[in-house]
Amino acid sequence: MKNMNTNIALIIAIAFSVLSSSCTATRVSLGRKLKAASATFNVLDYGAKGDGHADDTKAFEGAWEAACKVEGSTMVVPYGSVFLVKPVSFSGPNCEPNIVFQLDGKIIAPTSSAAWGSGTLQWLEFTKLKKITIRGKGVIDGQGSVWWNDSPTSTTEVMLESSGRLPSTKPTALRFYGSDGVTVTGITIQNSQQTHLKFDSSTNVQVFDINVSSPGDSPNTDGIHLQNSQNVVIYSSTLACGDDCISIQTGCSDVYVHNVNCGPGHGISIGSLGKENTKACVRNITVRDVTIKNTLTGVRIKTWQGGSGSVQNIMFSNVQVSGVETPISIDQYYCDGGKCRNESSAVAVSGIHDSLPCTGITLDTIQLQASQNPNNVPFCWEAFGELKTKTVPPVECLQSGNPSKSGFASNIDSC
Repeated sequence: MKNMNTNIALIIAIAFSVLSSSCTATRVSLGRKLKAASATFNVLDYGAKGDGHADDTKAFEGAWEAACKVEGSTMVVPYGSVFLVKPVSFSGPNCEPNIVFQLDGKIIAPTSSAAWGSGTLQWLEFTKLKKITIRGKGVIDGQGSVWWNDSPTSTTEVMLESSGRLPSTKPTALRFYGSDGVTVTGITIQNSQQTHLKFDSSTNVQVFDINVSSPGDSPNTDGIHLQNSQNVVIYSSTLACGDDCISIQTGCSDVYVHNVNCGPGHGISIGSLGKENTKACVRNITVRDVTIKNTLTGVRIKTWQGGSGSVQNIMFSNVQVSGVETPISIDQYYCDGGKCRNESSAVAVSGIHDSLPCTGITLDTIQLQASQNPNNVPFCWEAFGELKTKTVPPVECLQSGNPSKSGFASNIDSC
């Protein structure tokens, strides 16, 4: 069976105080605030050179160790300096809550193979923390061009001048794992080796006013990648990269994306899901008031044959596209290169299982104009739903009513 894109719109509805009993109590409260405000740990005070050449990793580790012990502390990476930092983990779970990582300077990744050993999955990592904030006007620069050359695969490595070989495993620039109450704001992440910003198994995440910047042809450089994370809000940000601006993977729910500029890149994607017969569950995702320019796709859902689980309650609303090859796509036959055999099961998309068609699709106020081939028309295969308004171009392939479910069991309950 051929891989097929369903180029249709998917809109599935979801839709201090201060108490003071005495002057004494007030003085105690103010004293505590001053103590917390003075708990600032500058990496320069821990031996960092900030010249872009000396290894400042130990200074960052020392400043973090001190900040970790104080609730409401601030670790400062000051403006005007460039810090070379090797792979490092700023870890809990024994750290105090409400730590601020104030990034006003620039952090750069090493480009020598010796710094990476046999390979690591992340460069800068924050793990098992409560109420952690990264903020400021600083820059995280992965210097990823040395990793992008020749697009190495899992069995090849890329030569780096005369200093040796970089590992085939490309790291994520900035990763949060197992954390609650995460805020990332103000910073720029650029030229990542692979994904720029990743949240894994985290909850109550806010990302706003950030910039992601990598060339459109940089391989696999997703802007923001979500996996097994819940209650996520992403807004007022500009994401330019070589892959998905935002990638929403299995285990994600209650994600709200709005007022985001995407491009270049591959658009905003749910998936891919269900690869190698795995189970995938995604629900309650809203993407609205976004602008997507000069990308491979606009908004899409992509699942592999053979998987299980479900994608439910998705809304794409007020998505403005320009110079986008495929503005809207729902693909249950996703295959990322190579040959993919036909399978008898699939991740359910709004109650879809196996070879059941897409159902519950609503098209409302869709207007698309082809920039090159005016004869291009929407394509649907086994798609059921309703047209609430006229669309441009007309979507004549959407079938009304519901398909017969005889002989098929729903996959949604498995999530």
